[in-house]
Parts: sequence; structure tokens; C-alpha cells
Amino acid sequence: MLMEMEMSKEIMSLVDIMSLLPHRYPFLLVDKIIEIDDYKSCVGIKNVTYNEPQFQGHFPGHPIMPGVMLVESMAQVASLMTLIPESKKGIDLDNKVIYFMSIDEVKFRKPVVPGDCLRIETKKIKSRGGIWKFSGRVLVGEDICTEAVFTACLTDK
Repeated sequence: MLMEMEMSKEIMSLVDIMSLLPHRYPFLLVDKIIEIDDYKSCVGIKNVTYNEPQFQGHFPGHPIMPGVMLVESMAQVASLMTLIPESKKGIDLDNKVIYFMSIDEVKFRKPVVPGDCLRIETKKIKSRGGIWKFSGRVLVGEDICTEAVFTACLTDK
């Protein structure tokens, strides 16, 4: 059976993402950015493969992407929503870091398994100073797998 695949233009590559985020394998959970509206919304893509280390123990013979990693993938895409425009302004981000402050309203609706292509959508709810509140969701095709509201802060290292 052939599946129709969404072809999306890449706005930011994995190499570009690594220039802004401190995360590296195995904890870099976004492969590319395909949409961004500076400080308002951002969409990233993550291709889930069986050879990722979490599947050795979660769960043997029945691999499921851990929910905490799905929430982290939303946080990484939301971070890029704020860091990409900051980098365009020439702001030195080498001495900055973004930390979770709260994670609320998390819902896990459908398991994510190896072979899934995740569409990670994030939107800014509000911001004040260096504190940001976001909503996010992870989709596979049209199915919502995970959704959450979370708060983070941009601070000095």
C-alpha cells in the first residue's frame, strides 16, 4: 500500500538546529524545521527509528517512544521558535539556556512507534521578559499523539 506523504520545505536543517540548541544525540529530538512565524509558532519534524537507544528498554519486543521524550521534542521546537529570531538579531546565544519551568495539561493520546514521522507543532500562548508559555502537540499523520502546555525561561548559563 502506498501512502501519500506530506512534502514540506525545510527552513532549518539539522546542522542549523545544532548551531542553536545544545542538545546532541541521543537527546536531540527534532530533525528539521519546516515552518516558523517568529515568536508565534513553529513546526518541526522528527523521524523515529528503531535504532534509537530508548527502544532497547522501552519496551523490549514492543517499542514505544517514551512520553517524556515527546514532551521534550515540543520544548525543543518551541525553543527554536524563540532562538531563531534572536539569532537573526545578532544576540549572543552562547551564554544563554532555556529551562522548563512547568509542564501542564499533558495528554498522551496515541503511542509513537519506530517508523513514525512526527510533526511537532508549537505556539506561543504568552511571554513576559524571558518567560514563555507555549502549547504544543505531536502528530503522526492526522492523529494527535501528545499535547501539552508548558512554560520555559531563557536565562544566562
